[in-house]
Amino acid sequence: MDGSMDGLPARRRGRAVGEDLRAAAVAAVLREGMSIRAAARRFGLARSSVDTWMKRFRERGHVRADPKAGPTSRIEPHRGRILRILAARPGLSMYGLCDTLAAEGLVFHPATVQRFLLRHRLERARRLARQRRERGRKRWTER
Repeated sequence: MDGSMDGLPARRRGRAVGEDLRAAAVAAVLREGMSIRAAARRFGLARSSVDTWMKRFRERGHVRADPKAGPTSRIEPHRGRILRILAARPGLSMYGLCDTLAAEGLVFHPATVQRFLLRHRLERARRLARQRRERGRKRWTER
């Protein structure tokens, strides 16, 4: 069974369970006196999930998921330095940037640098295209 019979949206496998479905499962256990196993069966959930939500509700008074904080990147604190390097040398390749950073004592794997460039929309092709556009504007205004 899915949650659609209880007025809840149908749940898709492999997706996070919404707070409304979590609350409904916990309420079935607390208000209706249903066992955790029966509530899990009723809502098409894993028994261990309902058990976790019950513990969370008893401890914290809610069934919200814990916030997911990704690991902070070691390269982010050096963003200003990287931007200065790229401003001074806009045609610099990703590997050239890795070498320049390594010369300054900052060693990062090329994949880390590439993800940083993509995350901040600083890929070489974009930087070179921007540089060409700016050169074209300067020529146009000089006429």
